[in-house]
Amino acid sequence: MSDFIRLANLDEVPSNLRGAYVAIGNFDGFHRGHQQVVETLKARASEAGVPAMVLTFEPHPRDVFAPAPFMFRLTDGDAKARLAQTFGLDAIAILPFDRAFSQIEAEDFVSRFLVDALGVSGVIVGADFHFGRQRRGTPNFLKSAGEQHGFAVQTLDLADEGDEPISSSRIRAALSEGAVTAANRLLGYHWFFDGCVVKGDQRGRELGYPTANTVTHTNFQLAQGVYAVRARLGDRLLDGVAAFGKPMFNNQRPPFETHIFDFDEDIYGQTLTIALIAHIRGQEVFSGLDQLIAAMDRDSRKARDLIAAAKPLSELDAKLGFVG
Repeated sequence: MSDFIRLANLDEVPSNLRGAYVAIGNFDGFHRGHQQVVETLKARASEAGVPAMVLTFEPHPRDVFAPAPFMFRLTDGDAKARLAQTFGLDAIAILPFDRAFSQIEAEDFVSRFLVDALGVSGVIVGADFHFGRQRRGTPNFLKSAGEQHGFAVQTLDLADEGDEPISSSRIRAALSEGAVTAANRLLGYHWFFDGCVVKGDQRGRELGYPTANTVTHTNFQLAQGVYAVRARLGDRLLDGVAAFGKPMFNNQRPPFETHIFDFDEDIYGQTLTIALIAHIRGQEVFSGLDQLIAAMDRDSRKARDLIAAAKPLSELDAKLGFVG
């Protein structure tokens, strides 16, 4: 297949996706552990001569059962689709997850989605994957269902690094501590997120550092601090230094503020895709604006150096195009 396909449901699956090999999971972050699943998926699909696709869910099931969204998400549906396409997969199906969906019996999930809708040739899941009402759909259940319906099932153990599994929660914890290098290493690429540029308080412009401000979600738990970043605006890749948090001003749900080097354009309402290259420092309170501006000067110089020295962490990272 040549054109990547994104499905919002499985009501009308294109005929050229029938018989696909499918990996199922939440895949928040599509980190290096997930990437092992993807590489196995691509190999099995190639051997069988069928498409390779991912079946995932939005929002994250944990958010559905919380009183309010609480999880620091690494990748939303758009980012998952972007990564799946960059991996070289043929398709991704992002099914809407709600309480009613959670009550689908495991047997019905298999027959409705895997057999009737997709006619899968095979399924790959992680060893910790569960699905269906009361999470009764275990990997062993899936293997039995595969034998019954005639599709292959492969279960993969979690990948480890440093005697710990590579996991989305481990990456979230790293980002919440400002450990960008560690988080990016576990992801296998420089973490990125999208944001719409909105008007701010214009204070940065007054200080000589105009910023493109993007609103963050209430569950955006990145450590407050200063970062070297690269931002994609349409087809352009722009270098910058960004601050998250305003300890000297109003610090209630701050925007992510990116000062783009050598840039002076009105981009309100446009979407920036921001990749974190490195963490420079935590937020500080200065005794005055002169000290704040001096720190911003130092941060900008360091950000330029860090961006210039950045190298792709993997082939995937190179394909995403933020570094290299």
